[in-house]
Amino acid sequence: MKEYKVISPSLGWKQKTQKLEDILNSNARESWVLNSIVYNQHGGIAYIILERDKNR
Repeated sequence: MKEYKVISPSLGWKQKTQKLEDILNSNARESWVLNSIVYNQHGGIAYIILERDKNR
């Protein structure tokens, strides 16, 4: 069985790539894996959806 986590990141305009990488790496340390990224109408990231095995 899987469990999911939804993050609504505040990446701003500066260092967006580094901030996104930091979010993904910090969650990866807790066994979360990127499932998908949902974009808003302006092309920015609205949500990051992560998943992991519930019975780990």
